[in-house]
Amino acid sequence: MIDWLHHDTGGLLLLCAAAIALLLFLIIRVRLEPFISLLLSGLALALAAGLSVEQIVGTALSSKNSLLETGFGGILGHIAPIIGLGTILGAILEASGGADVLTRRLLRVFGERGAPLAMGLAGLIFGIPVFFDIGIFVLAPLVYITARRGGRSLVLYAMPLLAGLSMTHAFLPPHPGPVAAAGLLGVSLGWIIVMGVVCGVPAFLVAGVAWGAWIGKRVHVTVPEDYVVGEEKAGEEKAGGEKGRAAERPEPSLGLVLLVIAVPLVLILLATFGTVWWKDSAALPTLTFLGNPAVALTIAVLLAMWLLGVRRGIPAAELSELATRSLRPVGMILLVVGAGAFFGAVISATGVGKALAGTLSDAGLPVIVLAYLISCGMRLAQGSATVAIVTTGGIVAPLLQGEHHGQAHLALIVIAISAGSIIASHVNDGGFWIVSRYFNMSVRDTLKTWTVLETILSVVGFAVAATLSVFI
Repeated sequence: MIDWLHHDTGGLLLLCAAAIALLLFLIIRVRLEPFISLLLSGLALALAAGLSVEQIVGTALSSKNSLLETGFGGILGHIAPIIGLGTILGAILEASGGADVLTRRLLRVFGERGAPLAMGLAGLIFGIPVFFDIGIFVLAPLVYITARRGGRSLVLYAMPLLAGLSMTHAFLPPHPGPVAAAGLLGVSLGWIIVMGVVCGVPAFLVAGVAWGAWIGKRVHVTVPEDYVVGEEKAGEEKAGGEKGRAAERPEPSLGLVLLVIAVPLVLILLATFGTVWWKDSAALPTLTFLGNPAVALTIAVLLAMWLLGVRRGIPAAELSELATRSLRPVGMILLVVGAGAFFGAVISATGVGKALAGTLSDAGLPVIVLAYLISCGMRLAQGSATVAIVTTGGIVAPLLQGEHHGQAHLALIVIAISAGSIIASHVNDGGFWIVSRYFNMSVRDTLKTWTVLETILSVVGFAVAATLSVFI
């Protein structure tokens, strides 16, 4: 029996399924932190699969070659600076008033009739450097005011905004999900940006613009008086800052805001495609250096600190405090990603990946489809998009070993995983309750609007990725 579990395809797949079941049980029923749940599930799988203690945790004198250390360290060395710098960049853009400037300009350009699309574009652009929930906290007051002035349902303006924020959070760096998946599958972030935009924008248009316009006419949600008043007051306090210093600061120009957001994306893309376009050029090493994601984001953060901070009268000490505050929530994200990478390393070491690859080959199921389905299942079961991505990435990565997939094709698999991680947000997802609270919706209305929007984003994003994978 033991030999069957350790060496037979059926036994290895059973062990993998049991480990995933244990993971979901610990997260959903025991309500254990995902980081600890992933760690325990990985250790349990390693022991059940018969891996040696030395393989799993090393020896008393050295653990540098153990699965525990290499699993954690390999992925964190890649993503920690990217996520940290991206978080600081988003915090500076938020604190400087960049979101207000961007949204007001879009509303002026598109007018009252195009206000829902303006909200969507604001979410799409501002969602690149900031986390999903922060984007809601910052932009929701502008949605309230716009909906009040337009005299129409709050849903009509909220859905495009949420679609823009959710799409960028799921599909584009420097957000944790796509960055972690890229690290697990060995994909350049430049290709993730390209495929994220190619697959994500159609999903945004269908879910945010088309669905948002349709459902916004059928679910009427008013903006309560205290929402606008309370949020405007909060905005004034925020603008005033400590001792009223920030109230005297000029607003940043739209050009500066867009420059700071665009710089890291352009540098990363130039480095990625420079290897094809200018592979014999003397400038390639410079492009490669500047386009390294950590270097590109460092440049963007320094630009933001100077252009949006120091030049506008924000002291260096205040910027340092802002950076420190913004990084506090990042620790748990990094631990979850690291534990997910360890879980994936154990799966690879047990041989489950090869066994699953053989089963898929016999069944004729493409890896990109399997990746999407596993990610959907993880998302539906436990609610966290990040946990769904890192767990799925750990399961899928061994399936790609020995295969000769190009970077573009691997990027599409990452997008499929990311698409699966946002499907059908419901009551076990913290984002569901944030949306419900901030946009004055009952649970039923949130299910009819937000949950469906996330499902459309997921399905359309995956459909585009799967279609492109046939030709790439």
